[in-house]
Amino acid sequence: MTVELISVGTEILLGNIVNTNAAFLAERIAVLGLSCYHQSAVGDNEERLEDAVRLALSRSDIVILSGGLGPTKDDLTKEVTAKVFEKKLVEDAHTKKRIKAYFERIHSNEVTSNNWKQALIPEGATVVDNHNGTAPGLILEGENGKTAILLPGPPNEIKPMFEQDIAPYLNRLQPEGIYSKMVKVCSIGESRAETMVADIMDAQTNPTLAPYAKTGEVHFRVTAKAKDEETANALIEPMVKELYKRFGNKIYTTEEEVTLEAAIVELLKDRGMTVTTAESCTGGLLAGRMMNVAGASCVYNEGYITYSNSSKERLLGVSEETLKKYGAVSAETAAEMARGAAKAADADAALSVTGIAGPDGGSKEKPVGLVYVGCYVNGKVRTEEFMFTGNREKNRDYAVVRALTVLREELICL
Repeated sequence: MTVELISVGTEILLGNIVNTNAAFLAERIAVLGLSCYHQSAVGDNEERLEDAVRLALSRSDIVILSGGLGPTKDDLTKEVTAKVFEKKLVEDAHTKKRIKAYFERIHSNEVTSNNWKQALIPEGATVVDNHNGTAPGLILEGENGKTAILLPGPPNEIKPMFEQDIAPYLNRLQPEGIYSKMVKVCSIGESRAETMVADIMDAQTNPTLAPYAKTGEVHFRVTAKAKDEETANALIEPMVKELYKRFGNKIYTTEEEVTLEAAIVELLKDRGMTVTTAESCTGGLLAGRMMNVAGASCVYNEGYITYSNSSKERLLGVSEETLKKYGAVSAETAAEMARGAAKAADADAALSVTGIAGPDGGSKEKPVGLVYVGCYVNGKVRTEEFMFTGNREKNRDYAVVRALTVLREELICL
């Protein structure tokens, strides 16, 4: 069964926003075992949108359109799709009631007339409730076996709607269900990780193994086709066990929703430990990753951004002699930053990051991309040197992941 994606919105064509919806939908469609051969983006133009929908329906079984379901005149997705399917628009009382309730919930009594446009649906369409906005999703099944699925554009609306309602709907269309488990690996490079499973991938049938390279991590999705979840799990588990044999404790989770920082927060909780961070070139990104985890306040009380040498001395107790002899970007400074942060925050563990993110500031001895990580755990300090080759943003992102990885390696040894 083939699925085609159409992203609707002039702002996408102009580059005003990054089309993250297409990436999200494409990955989820692949997980469901559906084929996607074409994707397109089209502006808020009725004629061009109609052409795109008709072309997509001519070569695919299902067309998923994202965006263009808002209340304004240039939101045309629903109107154009109804025209293609030769359906008139009718008011849906259920959706109108939900729109009214939504505005009451946000304490706004002024529902403008154009908001009621979102309560109009193609006749015979299935309404998918939007729990995070006013535009409902729609499933329109044609007499010729073709289907159009219309989803709102905002990521905080489309993602939960897809997971809760659209994915189960698509799964039911398959002769066999598609089930998967994600195995997440850190502390190892992408090339090395893929080499370690090359024989599995060469011989795979059902289940299948697919690698996904992430920043500083490698994720493996194990996917099985089966009549039910129990049968699928029986197929998946032996492969997961084999991955554990090969990667051992470099696997930090087999849960889709668990991030590296979440796994680390759980390790800290399990050990009754607290942590702090001291950052130079990452400027708070590391602390931000920790704060992304619900419940991180149990293990993280305070952190430090010490960009200048004077702040490293004043807040963390890095010695002037160390800074003069070795420089701010050095293993020695990273070690003193970590030790000083732990002392200042009265924490059991501390991570420090100091480096040259770029694009300027490098030298022959210390080029752009050079980063040192310091890790203090229960009185002992470990330092690691890394050399990254990306732009400023990538260098900082990789530094954060490597720092988290170093901390995890120390924690699992306790």
